[in-house]
Amino acid sequence: MSETSEHIVIVGAGAAGLMAARELARAGRKVTVLEARTRCGGRIHPLPASEFGYPAEGGAEFVHGEAPVTRGLLREAGLSLREIEGEQWSFDGTRLSRERRGDAHEARLQAVLRDLQDDLPVAEFLRRHFAGDDYAPMRRSIERMVEGYDAADPERASTLALREEWMDGGHAPQARIDGGYGALVDVLAADCRRHGVTIRLGCVVSAIEEDGRGAVVRCAGGDGYGCGRVILTVPLPLLREIALPASARAKLAATGDIGFGNVIKILLRFARPWWRERQMDLAGMTFLLSEEKIPVWWTQYPSRHAMLTGWFGGPRTVELDSLDPPGLIEAGLDSLAAIFRLPREDVAGELVAAAATNWAHDPFARGAYSWATPRTRAAQAILARADGRVLFSGEALYRGPDMGTVEAALASGLETAGMILRKWG
Repeated sequence: MSETSEHIVIVGAGAAGLMAARELARAGRKVTVLEARTRCGGRIHPLPASEFGYPAEGGAEFVHGEAPVTRGLLREAGLSLREIEGEQWSFDGTRLSRERRGDAHEARLQAVLRDLQDDLPVAEFLRRHFAGDDYAPMRRSIERMVEGYDAADPERASTLALREEWMDGGHAPQARIDGGYGALVDVLAADCRRHGVTIRLGCVVSAIEEDGRGAVVRCAGGDGYGCGRVILTVPLPLLREIALPASARAKLAATGDIGFGNVIKILLRFARPWWRERQMDLAGMTFLLSEEKIPVWWTQYPSRHAMLTGWFGGPRTVELDSLDPPGLIEAGLDSLAAIFRLPREDVAGELVAAAATNWAHDPFARGAYSWATPRTRAAQAILARADGRVLFSGEALYRGPDMGTVEAALASGLETAGMILRKWG
């Protein structure tokens, strides 16, 4: 067998790409990772601790649920997790109040979900089973969660896929990594290199060509890499921008049955935690929900950092499509001023550092993460088939309960590497 046929090229140095590379290299395979960015991590985007006072996250931040692959890596790397604590508050346009857990209709929601046999979009599920005025607050709460948490469109999002988040009391616990996801990426990248993986940054892949003997991965700069297999781990929208062999291109139609959502994330560091000083009850606040332009905010509680992170997810982010990062920061300050009923200049005057990302504007992401429609599981099965030289991997192909997460990306990369080793030795 030639050296080229033994060589595996992975496109994308995000969580899925690095995980697959590490697993393959540990098994003795020759691996090259091509990354368009000048850094590893993809939609994991650490921000400078020198600016924000700690390793802030411009992209992925939370570890969701059980996350066995993530937690195993963290143990291996000697990194620790902090479970999310604290209270959830909301602003109804008039006043701030601590949110009560649960809903008066929670038991019926659980019962209807448990009995649901055929999948349908969330909005249709709510219209069919919870149409009355009495259910209006619950419908709004669920739609807000689907849009904000899952970055999904309720008119397309799968009820069965989201059922796992809702059953038995809602979301599983969340946590943060001490040192941030950047620390985990650093460990993975270093381990890859230690096992002989070549990681080439600034390589924008433009085409993959096949012949009888193998494949060639071509970069926009003209470089070409001969190999036996290619693993594509880039976000779904970018797959359509790479010229692919006919066998791989035929699978791309299936990506239309997988949702891909956007997120706008705004990080604001202040000179002092003025919200706690203004209202002592907020000392334990973690999340704050509103209907303002930037609707969701969170603190770093129980850490004392004077940080507020703004979040706007889902299809309605197109409303702010014209704003650049400074414009998004202004929108964030406006939203906070409205929520806390303060003059905007008072809030802005406390600002020390800020960063904002509309992930739809990121040329190597074109959005934030994937979500399931009723047709997604069938689409994933098509894309995951190992029937050619080009394989697909990443959070969009994960068939577990927390699609769209870093855990999903890591688990998918691990699964793809395992499939290659089992099938081709």
